[in-house]
Amino acid sequence: MNDSNSPSSPSSPGEGSAGSDDASSGVPYAGIATTDEAADALEAVSSKIYQYAGVPGKASEPGPGVRECEGKDPERFFRVFHPWNFQPGSAADSDVAMENLKKKLNTGGWVLKREYRDNSKNENLNLVADNDAKKVSVWIVQYRDRAKPSLGITTTSGCYEVPEGAKVEKF
Repeated sequence: MNDSNSPSSPSSPGEGSAGSDDASSGVPYAGIATTDEAADALEAVSSKIYQYAGVPGKASEPGPGVRECEGKDPERFFRVFHPWNFQPGSAADSDVAMENLKKKLNTGGWVLKREYRDNSKNENLNLVADNDAKKVSVWIVQYRDRAKPSLGITTTSGCYEVPEGAKVEKF
């Protein structure tokens, strides 16, 4: 969801190539929807990513949240983000999940924009991908070397506009 050929450097999960809202950022217009409709669409994307992992594991429960589209009327425009955690059964399953995600996030409208190791002590593997058709980005961080290996996953939408007469609901 970034118009440039080189993805931006994310600064935190959910701030992938769709992370900045200024005019030069390339954050796309996602269409007209209520906050509930947009949140449901983003949760569906998160569910698909869970399937893409392709290994058994447990997903955390936190739901999506709403934030403003920087530089736009906060009464009319918003973005949705959905941070969650996926805990496979083992570090080996974590590796398999990341390999599966790398493959799947280059199909079905997804484009893997960036794969890198962060500068943490564990040099965690990070994946950033966009789906321009769905106006969604995902950032995945593999926490392989923890006592309970996991993947930190954050999906983030483009900028939505509420329908005429509706309000941006914060949650």
